[in-house]
Amino acid sequence: MLRTSRLGLAAALAAVFAAPPVRASEPDKLLPAETDSVVYINVKQVIESDIVKKYALEQMKQALQGNDAQKFLADLGLDPLKDVDKVVIGGSGKDQTDMKFLAILHGKFDPEKLYKAAEAQTKKDGDHFTLVKDGKDVMFKYQPDNGNPVYGTVVDDTTVVLGNEKKTITTALAAATAKTVVIGKDLAGLVAKMDDKASMWAVSVVKGKLDNVKIPAGGPGPNLQGQLAGLESIVAVVRVTADVNLDVTLGMKDADAADEMGKSVKELVDTIKGALPFLAAQKPELKPLVEAGKSLKSDVKEKSVVLTAKLPGNAIGQLLKQGGD
Repeated sequence: MLRTSRLGLAAALAAVFAAPPVRASEPDKLLPAETDSVVYINVKQVIESDIVKKYALEQMKQALQGNDAQKFLADLGLDPLKDVDKVVIGGSGKDQTDMKFLAILHGKFDPEKLYKAAEAQTKKDGDHFTLVKDGKDVMFKYQPDNGNPVYGTVVDDTTVVLGNEKKTITTALAAATAKTVVIGKDLAGLVAKMDDKASMWAVSVVKGKLDNVKIPAGGPGPNLQGQLAGLESIVAVVRVTADVNLDVTLGMKDADAADEMGKSVKELVDTIKGALPFLAAQKPELKPLVEAGKSLKSDVKEKSVVLTAKLPGNAIGQLLKQGGD
């Protein structure tokens, strides 16, 4: 029955994440073999963090109330603030025209209820929502008025997947019964170093993919164009507690490449720190960012360039308050 009811949840998720696991230390086995970037969002940890509880939780609840999206989610029996625990997103592609993604949502779901609600949506709005069959797999297709389609299906009562290609979904369904992870060794190694208790992290293998990137004339770091050829990986970790802490690590091919990239990054950091006070003078609402700018630091550690920054909770509160005025 689950095979029959593996119907996509693209409509519901589009409503929840209107723009767009498992232990993070273990690569999700549903990720496609060609994946070169992974983003992990610890939804439950973020929602339960001090900052969100204090400054944003009520606004998030209000945003889901009294509109069509909230009604549709209620019909599905889905509460995104309670039912979604973690999200893993895998991406691949040579450029924007070749980009592929698979989003894996882990939480608590009712497959039968989701199937029936999604099926009803295809009858209500057939121009945008359709059933798609691929052999024994059934999925749901959402076609926006502008943009590419999104396919989705329910894997089981703890997992829902979304992707921008039908093949991505069928491959994920087949992988659900597999015992091994198929992503590349380099990417799997980066994921294995991540902390599943972090609020969010992103890892990407970029070795050889930035060689032809063109830096605009007059851009930061006159030598940055050549230094990009030595960049092999990018790792970013965000921790949301009473404050927001950010760590970014640029993995270089060797220590010499790290030293050279470190000089360019330091120059860029100094430029940002020097510009923030002037920017805040022009736009007083951005003054809270000045304090965060002071915490911005860069350092070179062996073959890596590391950037760190901290945005105090009270500064975030001020920014959110100003945004709501």
